[in-house]
Amino acid sequence: MPRIPFVTKETATPEQNAAYDEVAKHHEISNMKATLLHSPVALQAVLEWYKLFAQVKPYLGERLAVLFCDAISRENKCELCASFMKREIVQWGEDPDNLKLDDRDETVVAFGRQLARDANKINDALYDKLAAYFTAPQIVELTVFGTLMIVNNLFNSALRIPLDDSLDGYHVDPETYFA
Repeated sequence: MPRIPFVTKETATPEQNAAYDEVAKHHEISNMKATLLHSPVALQAVLEWYKLFAQVKPYLGERLAVLFCDAISRENKCELCASFMKREIVQWGEDPDNLKLDDRDETVVAFGRQLARDANKINDALYDKLAAYFTAPQIVELTVFGTLMIVNNLFNSALRIPLDDSLDGYHVDPETYFA
């Protein structure tokens, strides 16, 4: 059960209603967004994730961008985000527990895991591998993209945001998925 009720069109203040309408033009009003609507400023901060997703896709590709987010969400044990990423991976016809990764993919996934686990312990060897594949601006974007994924994870977990109906059939079992 969520800790904070969702904002709906019926319960929204005029400011929340304006934010709701603006978000609905571009995105589905998910449970997370319906909670974030309590603070349009917080909502806008979190929505920056979408801009960075669009920014990293040209050089990562959509698959690796999602695998990066999956690695972060697994490390943070976020059921909502991990379930969302699992849905994306399964819909591509892949098994999220048996992914085929090349060295570049493994490097990005390892960076995501370590970013979520303890960013202070991203060692030089991992950074050097990352720098062999990406430019400095790309690494900056990738790092901010990852930290915004962490924000999503922590927000959803702390406030116990439930899975959206669209994730039925993709729910991850925390006892096994995050092991």
